[in-house]
Amino acid sequence: MNFFEELQWRGLVKDVTDLEGVIERLKTPVTVYCGFDPTADSLHIGSLQQIILLKRYQLAGHKVIPLCGGATGMIGDPRPTTERGLQTLEQIADNVEGIRKQLSAFLDFSDEKAILVNNYDWLSKINVLSFLRDYGKYFNVNYMINKDVVASRLQTGISFTEFTYTILQAIDWLHLYETFDCEMQIGGSDQWGNLTSGTELIRKIKGDKAKVFGVTSPLIMNTDGSKFGKSEGGNIWLDAKRTGPYEFYQYWLNVSDHDVIDFSKRLSLKTKEEIEQLEKSMKEEPHLREAQKALAAELTELVHGKDSLDSALKITKTLFGGDINELTFDELKDGLADAPKSIIENNLNLVDALVASNIASSKREARELIQNGSIMVNGEKIQTFDFLVSVDKAFNQEMTIIRKGKKKYFVLLFHE
Repeated sequence: MNFFEELQWRGLVKDVTDLEGVIERLKTPVTVYCGFDPTADSLHIGSLQQIILLKRYQLAGHKVIPLCGGATGMIGDPRPTTERGLQTLEQIADNVEGIRKQLSAFLDFSDEKAILVNNYDWLSKINVLSFLRDYGKYFNVNYMINKDVVASRLQTGISFTEFTYTILQAIDWLHLYETFDCEMQIGGSDQWGNLTSGTELIRKIKGDKAKVFGVTSPLIMNTDGSKFGKSEGGNIWLDAKRTGPYEFYQYWLNVSDHDVIDFSKRLSLKTKEEIEQLEKSMKEEPHLREAQKALAAELTELVHGKDSLDSALKITKTLFGGDINELTFDELKDGLADAPKSIIENNLNLVDALVASNIASSKREARELIQNGSIMVNGEKIQTFDFLVSVDKAFNQEMTIIRKGKKKYFVLLFHE
């Protein structure tokens, strides 16, 4: 199985501008690029497939160019529904810097095996007349309005600003072709219109002998119809400050049996044989969740590093049966980031604290929970009604942790 056949097996190929040409071109090293628009100062796991795809190309011996859209990010790739809000130049610059750091952690930039670029460096130098004369004349309006995203907006309306986005992305590819001999662009299936705009612009300006190739991959979707990359708290980010390593690990650990093998094929760097073995384990012993554990561990280490993975594993083990006093304060905050939180008075007896924080619906239920040994406070089982919940007993004099039963955790904070 060659490299392209493996991409197909993994479900990473949807549309190709020239299938036979791509297969032949990949037999020798080629330069391939993928763009990332800086809509935030961090990418989320919706971008992970394309980042890891670049890594796959690099591992296969090809040169890769991750592109930060410092210029195109000021406009925004048109959405099928509504116009994007415009960000300031300062916001975009901050976002680009954050994404630069993230991409640098995934790819090998030594000996120009990868080159990180920002399209603001060249697009910002094009004046209006040059844009219209040198590039705009190559784009037929009828052709542009038939692009899927543009067509979906014709009824509700699309601004000229977003309408021209595809031209800017085409200029990007032309620039990379001329500067780095970049012959291939990859992206999600929603980028097909932009990829074909680039191939057309290069052909019209450089002539038919200029061979370039566009390859898209299907967007990842959950089988239950929910949006991939979302949790109850919103996006799952690649920045540890936005989504902690424990929460990141838990997202993958809780992937459904229906999705885990598909996600593993697309996102894991494990071999076909290793993934097929995990699939066999999932079918024969689904309760062990070996495929989920393997995917969660691999991606957490890839995104956050070995130490963060070790911490996530430690938190997981501790919260589901260990002593929480073995965790650091930061690990506790990470592990309980999504736990219900309540603000209570200092020196409140346990019965009243349970009611005030909605852990128990009444004092009677609170007493029953305590009496039955179902309540732990900061890792200690409490069976006395007059136990005081206080700041001086709290972790870091900041939060008290209540465990109800075996798995339900609550965080109590105190009025200042």
